[in-house]
Amino acid sequence: MSFSQDKSVASVLKLVKAPIYSHCYSADRSVLAISCDKNCLVYRLHPQPQLIATLADHDKLVTAVDISIHGRIVTCSQDRNAYVWEPMSNGSYKPTLVLLRINRAATSVSWAPSGYKFAVGSSARIIAVCYYEQENNWWVSKHIKKPIKSTVTCLSWHENGVLLASGSTDGYMRVFSGFIKGLDSKEVVAGSPWGDKFPFGSVIREFYQGSYVHDLQWRSNQERVAFVAHDGTLNIADSQGNIISVNSPDGLPFQALLWVNDAQIICGGYSCHPVMFAADFQSVRFLKDLDKPNKGGNTPQSTPADGQEEEENAFSGISALRKFKELDLKGKVTADEQESAHENTIVQFRPYAESAGNVSQVSSCGLDGKIVIYAV
Repeated sequence: MSFSQDKSVASVLKLVKAPIYSHCYSADRSVLAISCDKNCLVYRLHPQPQLIATLADHDKLVTAVDISIHGRIVTCSQDRNAYVWEPMSNGSYKPTLVLLRINRAATSVSWAPSGYKFAVGSSARIIAVCYYEQENNWWVSKHIKKPIKSTVTCLSWHENGVLLASGSTDGYMRVFSGFIKGLDSKEVVAGSPWGDKFPFGSVIREFYQGSYVHDLQWRSNQERVAFVAHDGTLNIADSQGNIISVNSPDGLPFQALLWVNDAQIICGGYSCHPVMFAADFQSVRFLKDLDKPNKGGNTPQSTPADGQEEEENAFSGISALRKFKELDLKGKVTADEQESAHENTIVQFRPYAESAGNVSQVSSCGLDGKIVIYAV
C-alpha cells in the first residue's frame, strides 16, 4: 500500500480485530495497554508484542485506559465503574474497584503526573477525582459537578498535578482545580498565572467553543491548553483568556491531538492521517500532512492566501462528503482513496519516544484496531 513507502510511518501493529478506543504505555515503553470491547489487553512489546494479561472485570465497553508512572493501570467503562490494576511480581494484575459514585457511563480517565490520583470523566456531568485512602484501603473520589452541563469527553492534568483541563459536549473547555488536601502542596501552584487560590472543584477558566470538544492537552511550561472540537478546529487557550484557532485542512473534525514540542502540534481524526500544525503565541497554522503521499507530483499543501480560504474550504467540504458516503456505504474508504496506515478514524495519540519534552515518535490508535508509530 502507499503508506509503506512513507518514512513517517515507523511501524504498524494490528493487535485486534475490533476498534481500539484508548491505549497507553508504561514509563519505559515496555508495556502497552489497549481497550478492546469489554477488556483491557496488556502487551509486552519487546522483542515482539506478546499478550501478557487480559483485564476482564468490566461488563461493558472499556472507554479509556491509562498507566501511572508506577505502572498501575486504571480502566473505566460504560458500566459506570473504574478499576485500578496493581502489577504483581508474578506478572499478573490485582484489581481494586474505585468508588466513582456516578450513574452514567465513565468516558475518560487520566492519571495525575504524581501517580497518586487520577480523574475520571463521565456522562453524568461529573468529573470524579480519585485518590487512595490509606485508612480504609480503597480508592475514593471527590466530585466536580458545576458548571458542567453535558458529557465530559476528555481530561488533561497540568504537570503541577493541581490544574485539570476538561472538554465536554456542552461546547466548553474548562480548567478546574483538582487540589486534594493532604495529598497536594500549595507550593506547586505558587505564582501560577492561573490564579492564587485553588480550592477543590473551583472553575479557574472556561472557554466556550460551541461544539463538542473531543480531546485536549496541556503544554505546562507555556501555561497553555490545546484542544480540538467537532467543528474541525484546533484551538489553543492561555491563562489570560486568549484563544487562537485554525481549521482542519481536510474539512473533517479531529478526534485527537498531541504537543510534539513547544512550537508544533499533531492532530488526527476522521481523515485517518495525522496533520502537523505550527503554533506560536500569536497564531497557529497548518504545517504539513503526515502519511499522505502527494498525488501526481503535486507540491505540498500550504496555508491559503487571503481571499482563497472560502474557495479552499468549499472543495474540502465536497471531499469530506465523499469520504463520509464511502464510509457509510462500505465501512471504509475505497482503495484508491486509501492514503494512510490507518483505515478508520484516529481516536488517540500518545508520545512513544521523547526527550526533554520533545516528542520524536508518536503512537496512535484507531477504530481499525491498529496501533501506528509515526516519526515526527
